[in-house]
Amino acid sequence: MSEQNLYLRPNVVVEPLIDRWYAWSHLISPGTAAMNITHRHLKIMQSFINAPQVHIAAVANPKMLGGPFISYGSDRVDQIRELITKTKRERAQMIAFAEAIQQLDDLLRTHADGHSLEPLYERVPGLLRGYLELVYDLGNRPSFRLIEALLYQSPFYDVSAQSLMLSLISQDDRPFVLSTPRLDSETSVHITTPFANPAIDDLFAMKRTPRPFPWIKERMSVADGDDAVFHSFLTEEQPKPYDGYSGDGMRWRYFGHACILVETKDMSILTDPVLSYTFESGISRYCYEDLPDVIDYVLITHNHQDHIMFETILQLRCRIKCVVVPRCSGGSLQDPSLKLLLQRIGFTNVIELDELEGVHAGDVTITGLPFLGEHADLDIRSKLAYLVRLRHRSLIFAADSCNLEPMLYEHVQRLVGDVDILFLGMECDGAPLTWIYGPLITRPVQRTMDQSRRLSGSNCRKGIDIVRRFHCKQVYVYAMGQEPWLNYIMSVKYTDQSGPIVESNALIEHCKKDGIIAERLFGEKEILLP
Repeated sequence: MSEQNLYLRPNVVVEPLIDRWYAWSHLISPGTAAMNITHRHLKIMQSFINAPQVHIAAVANPKMLGGPFISYGSDRVDQIRELITKTKRERAQMIAFAEAIQQLDDLLRTHADGHSLEPLYERVPGLLRGYLELVYDLGNRPSFRLIEALLYQSPFYDVSAQSLMLSLISQDDRPFVLSTPRLDSETSVHITTPFANPAIDDLFAMKRTPRPFPWIKERMSVADGDDAVFHSFLTEEQPKPYDGYSGDGMRWRYFGHACILVETKDMSILTDPVLSYTFESGISRYCYEDLPDVIDYVLITHNHQDHIMFETILQLRCRIKCVVVPRCSGGSLQDPSLKLLLQRIGFTNVIELDELEGVHAGDVTITGLPFLGEHADLDIRSKLAYLVRLRHRSLIFAADSCNLEPMLYEHVQRLVGDVDILFLGMECDGAPLTWIYGPLITRPVQRTMDQSRRLSGSNCRKGIDIVRRFHCKQVYVYAMGQEPWLNYIMSVKYTDQSGPIVESNALIEHCKKDGIIAERLFGEKEILLP
């Protein structure tokens, strides 16, 4: 192969995988990973083997998008069967961990009656001993706290499960990824490598800095048999130069979903990075090449797969100076630490904020604000809205905040004052509790309970209350998952009659009647503020 310097093509999809499954936060943190392997992956794969035609029919039905169905034909049954065997063999300890969590839960329900928990330590399943603390809350309800930092240093965190799948994309449509393992194809390259491998940064830096093919092949340990396909991911074509902001005010750009780039000539802030790739499309959009070479701060609002997307954030790691994340509850199974997780996959500068804590840099202040709802009433603390004060402007990125208790925002407004611009998610018909958290729950959930506890944001009434309390001058509805390049992770298909569309339309009309600029964002948007 030539020693000519080449760039990474802008339409190379790089999917991070865990045991061939699309990587999201609950597959990286050891406790949640064990539960998902056991109670999600193995069950879905076994269901596919038992009745592939059921899966094929469900995948073809738009109403079933996002369900637990594998999007392969019956010709892949043998490969899925092999993956089950491999998973049971290589993740036997993780499966045993999940079984031990069930046994521990049964132990606490039966024997933790308000008296001292000390005698129960010797009855904790052996696999878990030394990795957790038994606790009561003030109502004498028993639980346990995982010592997550220790789990990352144990056999339960195995980087050999991590890999990347590279391929080219030329259209928005991608199969839903959370229910289908990624199998080899003639047009993809599968590379087993830890996510923390610095060579991954070298690969993505080639979007701007060209390198010879032999150099990157060696860095990424690409097999000789994959030379031709891997070489097709590279190009001589130089990318367009980045059009940075150089004015005295600020500029914000909408990249889709909850991803907003805020810039001054000295500073850049990116929220919840989820980006499209570059190819010919009828929908105008900003892509990776529309980001600066250095991103000073990335803000993660909460730990859901459409707000912390590893496919995107790993590609940006070489550009990011600092990631800001909400502080977790400190050991609960359903609320793993984003800081620990990001550090383990190669991010060296991660700041963890609690509510009303802030980061100050020059004339920029980033403050974490309380965030209620959207987590099905579970005790999950790793969620923040962010107040960004920049060049005498104030912006709130509220993501999927659900205004369950309006007095919260009255207290917050009294402390932080009015806000110029509000970005608010209004996906108010969210998925039920078990869609994300089902594998972590050790007892059956009644259907009525499951359906009543939703992963929902604010509706019109709740949203208008936030707008009026902060006396917002501009309101933008975002984080709706409408962009077609999000179908593979969001499983959202709206019509004009869909609840989130009806409710956000109503909010926009209310705002306009009150003289407030309002819009539901889609595709791309740029606003310059003097």
